[in-house]
Amino acid sequence: MVGGTTTLIEMCCPSRFENPLEAFDLWRSKAEGRSACDYTFHMGVSRFDDTTADQLQQIVDAGISSLKIFLAYQGFFGIDAELFRTLQFAKESGLIVTAHCENETAVAQLQSQLLAAGQVAPRFHEPSRPPVVEAEGVHHLMTLAELTGAHVYCVHTSCEPAVRAAEEARRRGGNVWTEVVIPHLVLDQTATETSDFEGAKYVMSPPLRDKKHQSCLWAALRNRVIHTVATDHAPFDFVSQKEMGQDDFTKIPNGIPSVEDRINLLYTYGVKAGRIDLNTLVDAGSTQAAKLFGLYPRIGTIQPGSDADLVVYDPDCPGSISATTHHMNVDYSAFEGWDIAGRPEVVTVRGKVQVQNETFTGDTNYGQFLQRSPNH
Repeated sequence: MVGGTTTLIEMCCPSRFENPLEAFDLWRSKAEGRSACDYTFHMGVSRFDDTTADQLQQIVDAGISSLKIFLAYQGFFGIDAELFRTLQFAKESGLIVTAHCENETAVAQLQSQLLAAGQVAPRFHEPSRPPVVEAEGVHHLMTLAELTGAHVYCVHTSCEPAVRAAEEARRRGGNVWTEVVIPHLVLDQTATETSDFEGAKYVMSPPLRDKKHQSCLWAALRNRVIHTVATDHAPFDFVSQKEMGQDDFTKIPNGIPSVEDRINLLYTYGVKAGRIDLNTLVDAGSTQAAKLFGLYPRIGTIQPGSDADLVVYDPDCPGSISATTHHMNVDYSAFEGWDIAGRPEVVTVRGKVQVQNETFTGDTNYGQFLQRSPNH
């Protein structure tokens, strides 16, 4: 919230061995009375059997209008075998499906081969999930989405081939939207290529890519081929958590904490650097997500009847990012020492001032669960 985000869409992701309805109730109970900002969930689908549709319908009736699937993490989150039925259900129910796109079989084989060769360091995470693996995952999703008519949203798209696969489907008439996350716009795979284990701080999936992909991502964002900028925020501590992969990169918890830094980095390295304009920042950082996920015009716009979720941004207040000063509950920053050009001066949620001058001044239990209705 201090970084200018007033509503979070968290992923509720039970494994294949868990009950979806019980998982949803658990995730919601963890947030109630403990969130300073408003929130909702993408409901994860990791199994689709004869009991799934009824449980998912109960979750939809409770106010959820988006699903989350993984075409990765074979045997745990992976839904590939039941993907067609999941997309059919989403189409029939008016839901949008957010999708982590990779080829889970290729990833598993590449990981096995790298480990067998003794290549266990963080730097080998990217070679285990190269761009072609992500692009194939997008293509696979697009094929079934076009067959079912489902509305789909490719999360954390990291490379030119994946962006191209999604855009080609959209040109064919597919109902597809594309997201980029802030780490892929400003970090590259050299961050993982250290001689020590520090590179584990930058392990996420899809991985940080060769820097050449960033120009494509910025251009696609500028041209609105990429529709939203998110974070895929995953605040695993370096000590005790990332360190679980000390001898095996496949055991490093994936994710780069960045929800507090999203808008400041997008402004500094996007708007201020001349890569995008301010209207694109607002549209990609707020409006499009609100529209796609059934929250517009309650949020994502300033007009009578909307929630008055407002960010007053000071574009001329330079600073720097550090784990010693950030408000995220995590022991490192992937952007340690980076300069920023501006900051949110005031942040309001439903008209209530929650942040002033980079200081949280509001109520930690003010946030509400935002119910959404199917709108696709």
